[in-house]
Amino acid sequence: METEEKKEAIDLMSVMGEIRYFGRLKPYKNKDNLFTVDLKVTGYTDLSLMITDLLKASISALEFDSECISAAVPSPEINVMGLLEIALQLFPLGEMELLDEIHSLYLKQKKESDSTE
Repeated sequence: METEEKKEAIDLMSVMGEIRYFGRLKPYKNKDNLFTVDLKVTGYTDLSLMITDLLKASISALEFDSECISAAVPSPEINVMGLLEIALQLFPLGEMELLDEIHSLYLKQKKESDSTE
């Protein structure tokens, strides 16, 4: 009996490998129990829209009426915290610093251009 169960488990693992189940999570730098997830975006605008949508959904969720919440969502505040954490992880802080630098250069160039006219 145990041998048959072992064979079935091996067969199941083989099928899962062939169909590529469990392909979403990628191991993170050889650390156990830590994974990364690819998130495909078309650019920074798409990423920014995704982040703002997460934030808007979180804000809306915080304004929930407890009498209208389904039993399927027993702790909506935990779900909101999860959304906010995702938004924070997605936020391109380094790129925002670059945008500040570009903006500063633009203002400097504009000021020089205005003074020469």
